[in-house]
This record gives sequence, C-alpha cells and structure tokens, in this order.
Amino acid sequence: MLEHVSIRWRLALISAGLTCVILCAFAIAVGEATTSRIRSDFRNQLAAAADDLKGRLEIYVNAEKGRVTRISPPLDAYAGAEHAVIRILNDNNGQVLGTTKEAPNLGRTIPFVDRTEFIQGYRVVSRHTLLHSPTDPQVKVPVVIQYARKVSDLENTVTRVRLFLIFGVAGGTLLALIGGLWLAGRAMRPIAGLTQTARRIAETGDPEMRVPQPRADDEVAELAHTLDDMLHSLAASRAETELALQRQRQFVADASHELRTPLTSILANLELLADVLDGEQGEAARSALRSSKRMRRLVADLLLLARADAKRDLPHEPTDLGQVVVEAAAELGPVADGHEFDVDAEHAIVAGSPDELHRLALNLMENAIKHTPPGTHVRAAVERENGHVVLTVADDGPGIPDELRDRIFERFARGDGDRGGSFGLGLSIVRAVAESHHGTVTLAPGGHGARFIVTLPGT
Repeated sequence: MLEHVSIRWRLALISAGLTCVILCAFAIAVGEATTSRIRSDFRNQLAAAADDLKGRLEIYVNAEKGRVTRISPPLDAYAGAEHAVIRILNDNNGQVLGTTKEAPNLGRTIPFVDRTEFIQGYRVVSRHTLLHSPTDPQVKVPVVIQYARKVSDLENTVTRVRLFLIFGVAGGTLLALIGGLWLAGRAMRPIAGLTQTARRIAETGDPEMRVPQPRADDEVAELAHTLDDMLHSLAASRAETELALQRQRQFVADASHELRTPLTSILANLELLADVLDGEQGEAARSALRSSKRMRRLVADLLLLARADAKRDLPHEPTDLGQVVVEAAAELGPVADGHEFDVDAEHAIVAGSPDELHRLALNLMENAIKHTPPGTHVRAAVERENGHVVLTVADDGPGIPDELRDRIFERFARGDGDRGGSFGLGLSIVRAVAESHHGTVTLAPGGHGARFIVTLPGT
C-alpha cells in the first residue's frame, strides 16, 4: 500500500506512526500509574476523613427526653467540601442520630466492626466509637459513623485523565505528522530540483544543462554531483558522436560527389562500346552499361541523402510541381511494364529544387511500378488545398503489409513475405526531399492498394 504513496508522505506517516506507538506506551504507563494513584488517594482521603470526623464528633443529648439536640461539627458543612454524605447511627439499635441532606439509606453495619464497603454506588467507610455528651458526661452513646462518597466521582476523574491522555496521544501524533511532512518536504526539496532538471533535460535533450548543487554536504549533494558528472560525460560523448557522424556525412557526400565524374566517363565509354560492338561483346557492354546506370542512380541517391543528413540544401526556386509530375510520368512510360498511368496535375507552384522534386515524384511512381503486378492502375494527382500543394500517388495493387507500414520510409526497409524485397532508398529519399522543402509525406491508412500523400507549402 505504501508503495503508491510519495516518499514525503511515507516518511511523515512512518514518523507519525512511531510517535503514536511511543505516546501510546507512555500514555498506558502514565494512565495506569495515575489511575492507581487516584484510586489510592480516594480510599485514603475517605478513610482519613472518616477518622478525622470520628475524632472531632460531639453529640449533645437531652437526657430527659433521650434525644439528640445537636451534633458538632455540622455534618453538611463537614461533608460539603468533598461532596460526601454522612450518617450517624446508634450502634445498638441502628437509630439515625444525624445525617447530611439527601443522604441515601446506607443500611446498618456489623456492630463495633470498622469496615469499608460498596453500597448503592457509594464507597462507605464505617467507624465505631463511644461518645460522651458534653452537657452530661454520664450519658454515653455508642455510635457508628458512615462516611461515604460516590464511586462515580472517582470514575469521572479517571475518565477525564484517560481522555486527556487520548487527546494528548492524538494531538502528539498529528503534530508529528505535520512536523514530519514539513521536515520531509525540506529534505525532498533538493530531490525535487534534481527531478525538474532531469525532466527538462529529457524534454530538451540537452545534456549541457547543469544540475543544481545543494549547499549541504550530504547524500543528496553527492547524488547531485554524480548526476552532474554524468551529464558532463554524456555531453562530451554526444559531442564526439556528433563529430563522428558529421565526418561520416561529409565523407559520404564528398565520396558520392567525387564518384559522379568517373561514373559519367564510364557511362560514356560503355555507351560507345555498346554501339560499336556486336555479338557477345556488345551484350556484355550493354549489361555493364545497365549496371553502371544503376550505380549512377545509387550514387545520386546517396549524395541526396548525405546532403539531407548534413542539412545542405540546394537553392530553391519557384517550381511547377504539376509539370514536374508530368515529366516524371513521361520518363517512366517506356518502363511501365504493363501498368496504366493516370496523371491529373494542375498548375501548382512551390519553392524548391526542380531536380529533388523530380526525384521525389519519380521515386513514388517507380515504387508503385516495382511493387505491384502488371496491369495495376497507378494515379498521380497534384492539387492545391488551403495554401498547400498536395501530391498524391496511389495504386490499386495489394497494398503495404501491416508489419511494414510503420517503417516504410526507413532506408532499405524490408517486410516478411514482401514480393519486391527491400524498398531500398526510394521512399527514404522521398521523405528527405519532403522535409527539406518543409513538407511531409504520409502513407494513407486503410483502403485498397497504397496511397502516398506529399504536402508542400505553396507560394
């Protein structure tokens, strides 16, 4: 359960729980000792009051009439301080000689035997004595003094003590919880700062950001120093990686560019040989010419991707994308391999590189030819929508396998059971060209066949 609670609350709850246990143990010990002392004091006070009254009691008796005329000290005044009740009985016949107001009938006690008992909710102390009348010393009266106090008074006092202890435990636990939250908040504040910094680094991907360093020299400060050292190492590693990648991109771009000149010379010589040679030699020259053209195409693709990776864009100029699509379709006409082309391209100007846009349209239509059976209908359309120019290339072939749709624009993407094998660099170049022209390319979901949509800013 505590696993789903924040560390701040977890520390505060554990602190409050331990405080509660300690206070409960303390309250139980103090409560038992206090209760025992209260009960003992109650008994002792009751017995002491009865003994004191026994020593001070005087009874005035009218000898002629045989009745009590006065009792000293006055019973109501004597009992009022401790909310007690008093009864003075004749020890011989149980006659009530004197009593406080509203004193209940506490019965008779065993003659001449001092004892303590519980009667009608009272603790009653009995004291027997033989008194002489001050007015007539010859008159002797055996009496029993019943001094009693309600047990409920004792229990109310005990209850108040217990309530005080209970509220003390609850209050102490609550204060411990509040104090624990405050202390845990102060202790976790540096951790919160580290978390915010780590979140910003995760959002921005910038390892150059620094971790705030706590002023205290504790475990949190050690963690902050460790994270800061890690960020330094990551920044250095990232810089080295970026430098290596930059060198690699530069090498690919330079190598591709340098390969174009010898390839052009090779193609020229092979075209000449293919024209002048006959028989097997001529066929070998034509085969080498076809391979060299594919190599030139691959070098051009690598050069384009290398420029895109290095963020080296060609100069942009107003270009009619509709005309570019018509020219690309015308170029593919001789190698359509039985495919039916339908081009619907309206006049639409974009700011871009004519060569790269031509490559984009050519690759999309060539991809449809390569990966669909003969007789498949391929449609290319250019239209303007809300200030953008949209190029759509669709076919009614078998479509893109589901397992390949999410990575169709990756370089040399290959799906299980794909009839055309790898998609090579064609669609990767399409995405690179679209992004370099501040546009997007997407594969439309669902439907029959494949449908690619390129959206570019219009002018």
